[in-house]
Amino acid sequence: MFTGIVERKGRITRLEPSAGRVELEVELGADLAAEVRIGDSISLSGACLTVVAMRGGSARFQVVPESLRMTSLGARKPGGELNVERAMRADARLDGHIVQGHVDGVGTVREVRADGDDRMVRIDCARELAVQLVPKGSIAVEGVSLTAVAPDELGFWVALIPHTRAVTTLGALEPGQPVNLELDVLGKYVFRYLAQRDRPANS
Repeated sequence: MFTGIVERKGRITRLEPSAGRVELEVELGADLAAEVRIGDSISLSGACLTVVAMRGGSARFQVVPESLRMTSLGARKPGGELNVERAMRADARLDGHIVQGHVDGVGTVREVRADGDDRMVRIDCARELAVQLVPKGSIAVEGVSLTAVAPDELGFWVALIPHTRAVTTLGALEPGQPVNLELDVLGKYVFRYLAQRDRPANS
C-alpha cells in the first residue's frame, strides 16, 4: 500500500529482457538503499514491484509480462527516471490517498499549459477509466497522488505545483508521453458495485 507521495526520483541503470520478463535495476541513492531489503514492495512510477536483489545503492526488480502489458515500464530506457515510493507505514500520516500500485492503464499527455507558476496537464485515457473519475477525485499519475480536474469521457486535467514538478518526474511531461494511471480504489469498488446492482438479473 502506498500514498502517492513520492520520496525521490530514481535512475534506471539496467533494463534488459530475460525469459519473458524484464530485469530492471534502479539507482535509489545510498541513503535510501540502506533502508531497503530484499522482498520489499516499492512503487516505481505507480507500479508496485518487489525488490529481488540489492547492489550498492541500486535495487533490482523483475517486471513480469502482466506488468509490462498494463504499464509503460517496458518502454523505458536506461538513464530515464522513475518516481520512487516505499510502502507506507501503518503509523504514518496518509498525506496523499490510498494507492495500491496496481496500474489500471496507460494514459497519454495531450497538452501542457502554463497557469501562473503552475502547469495544467491534460491526460487522455481509455473511456472505461475516464468514466470512473469524479471532479476533484483522487488519481495516481506515474505514482503521484493528484486531483482530477474537469474529467470527461476522454480524460482529465491535473494541476502541477512547482514542488510537485521539482521532486517528481512530472515536471518533464511533454505531449505524447505515456503515463501510468491508477484510479482511486474506493471509487473503483463503488463503480463496480453500482454496475453489478443495475445489471438485469437474467444477464
